[in-house]
Amino acid sequence: MSYIDLLRESAKASGNVVCMGLDPVLSVLPESDAPARERLSTYFAEIFHRMRLEGISPAAFKPNIGYYAVLDNPREEDFSGSLALSDVMDLLDNYFPGVPVILDSKRGDIARSSENYAKEAFDGWKADAVTVSPYMGTDSVLPFAFADKGVYILNRTSNPGAADLQNTITLDAVDEKELYPMYIAVAHRIAHWASEHPGVGAVVGATSMKELGEIATYYADRDIPMLIPGVGSQGGSGSDVMAALKSAGYPAELARINSSSGLTHPWKKGSAPEDWLDRVMNAVHSLFAEVSL
Repeated sequence: MSYIDLLRESAKASGNVVCMGLDPVLSVLPESDAPARERLSTYFAEIFHRMRLEGISPAAFKPNIGYYAVLDNPREEDFSGSLALSDVMDLLDNYFPGVPVILDSKRGDIARSSENYAKEAFDGWKADAVTVSPYMGTDSVLPFAFADKGVYILNRTSNPGAADLQNTITLDAVDEKELYPMYIAVAHRIAHWASEHPGVGAVVGATSMKELGEIATYYADRDIPMLIPGVGSQGGSGSDVMAALKSAGYPAELARINSSSGLTHPWKKGSAPEDWLDRVMNAVHSLFAEVSL
């Protein structure tokens, strides 16, 4: 199955376009003397079990590799974080077969290094898609363009500093006669790559609605998947994103609207409250309602 078809099928099956970010922070999990790996695995297993009991599923999951790698201590032969991520990937396979998993690693390097990173994501972690930086260009990006995998290229991101470079006015590398904001020039390049490699998509944040609307309009008839972070803790609104996609004529089933801490630990700071699982599920149900199909 192509990645485009996987997105359409998972959206249809789940009835929503939620991407559930899995970015654990040990300090906000329920207190425990158990090792980090066990704490993370147990925590997500409880959430996934409750979701399955209630018959609900997001349309994608997105673990950010940095939240797991930081728990490793390789010089001491301690790989607790990486092993926890492996446990989480196994849990996803068992609880949510057919739901795409996007490994958020934001790779991108010279060609041979990118080939290695692509093998890390797709062969090592068995991810369905990966996030990639476009800064080094074609030979850096295309090693990730596997036939049946997704490649989400950073287009207009959700972080506060995004405008520093991404809104810079530049000569377009595809249309060399025109000046555009950098995020539009990158969108043109993404569309060029996607025309030859279906499954190439874009990361477009929910915190800059003007830019999101422009990019969604440009992608509307091109079958380019969009990963849209920034909903919840970063201030973006799921309902606003859905309205923008509809206004742009963009096929919502190819979008994945991501919330991470806003779903998995919505209390943000301090140890988890006694009713932590209920609070997680309330947040999940709320976002599902906002971005249902």
